[in-house]
Amino acid sequence: MRPRPPIKGRGIFSGTGLIITGLAATAAALLYPIFSYSGPPGAADADTLSAQTVLTQYGRLSALDRDFVTKVRLAGLWELPAGQLAEEKGTTQAVRTAGEHLVAGHTSLDAHVRMVATRLGLPLPNEPNEQQKQWLATLGGAQGQDFDREFANILRLAHGRVFSVVAQVRAGTQNSLVRDLADDANSTVLDHIRVLEATGYVDFTSLAQNLAATTSPSASPSPVPTVDPAQAVPVTPSPSATPSSSVTYSLPPAVSGPPPTNGS
Repeated sequence: MRPRPPIKGRGIFSGTGLIITGLAATAAALLYPIFSYSGPPGAADADTLSAQTVLTQYGRLSALDRDFVTKVRLAGLWELPAGQLAEEKGTTQAVRTAGEHLVAGHTSLDAHVRMVATRLGLPLPNEPNEQQKQWLATLGGAQGQDFDREFANILRLAHGRVFSVVAQVRAGTQNSLVRDLADDANSTVLDHIRVLEATGYVDFTSLAQNLAATTSPSASPSPVPTVDPAQAVPVTPSPSATPSSSVTYSLPPAVSGPPPTNGS
């Protein structure tokens, strides 16, 4: 029996099928990473950060915002008594003047931060952290020019650290209350930096090394407040604190929660 001649075109179709199969396999290999990709590195961290941001009637309140509010309160809890020590123990008028500015500035700024914390339902500390207590102990034990030098350098270092934090918060916060507080804190901190440097005791070489090598002690994150979401409310900027030598009050205790609602 004579063999059946091949059907014309079968070889062409077979070759085309192989090409199509190969292209399909290639496409599948290219598309698989896209459909199986769960997100960019750090996506889980971004989700965590979003979960720590809440909506308030003054705008979104982030974990950084809450930490900043806590830091402003902590600054007043030790810098105001440090200023009082400078008023009492400073051996030069420049040191005593710097103390007056710290007392007046933090008296005003503390009233502002307590108002912000009350409106946002944030608890605040009522005593300095351990590092700040050590600084106060150092100042309490120093006398004469040693006190002047310790006061100027410790306070200038602390203000240099917080200055960058204020700038970071002011640049990125979406909360109008926190934004206004950052403006007030910026003016106060800059004033204090200037009067501390005017004492003539600041060691700028040592200051630069300390700022580069160390970071400010971080406060424990404040808990997320429970506030009903509402449309953002703008806040009228507060006037900058005006230093006054007559203010020597201790900081009042902070309110641990939001004010009671009407009828409660």
